[in-house]
Amino acid sequence: MLSKKTKYGIKALTFLARQEDQKPVAIADIAKSENISIKFLESILLLLRHSGFLGAKKGKGGGYYLIKDPKEINMAKVYRILEGPIALLPCASHNFYEKCDDCTDEGTCAVRKLMAEVRDNTLMILENNSLADIAF
Repeated sequence: MLSKKTKYGIKALTFLARQEDQKPVAIADIAKSENISIKFLESILLLLRHSGFLGAKKGKGGGYYLIKDPKEINMAKVYRILEGPIALLPCASHNFYEKCDDCTDEGTCAVRKLMAEVRDNTLMILENNSLADIAF
């Protein structure tokens, strides 16, 4: 299941991508428009800023803004930053692989095989979509 952090992060990025002038937008404006708690949104936007997707301006007229073109923001990268591994099981993950404690043979494990297929299809969808693709 997608966490609220990831859902709200994608909603905030989409909101910022849809701004015509790309001027900084106050957190309160994003929170109100997308029905997100300001405190929770602050932590999400800070993470996205440290990850290189957003810039921030302090003071009057300040707020957050995209520092990359929405076409250059790959949703697989956004997902990994906000949610973590794409695979539902650690044994099916490329980047965060861990052997399952209860597994006797990964090669014949039906659960691992199914979850690897889910991972591959999810990854294909996320990698083939940019912020621009979902925002417009």
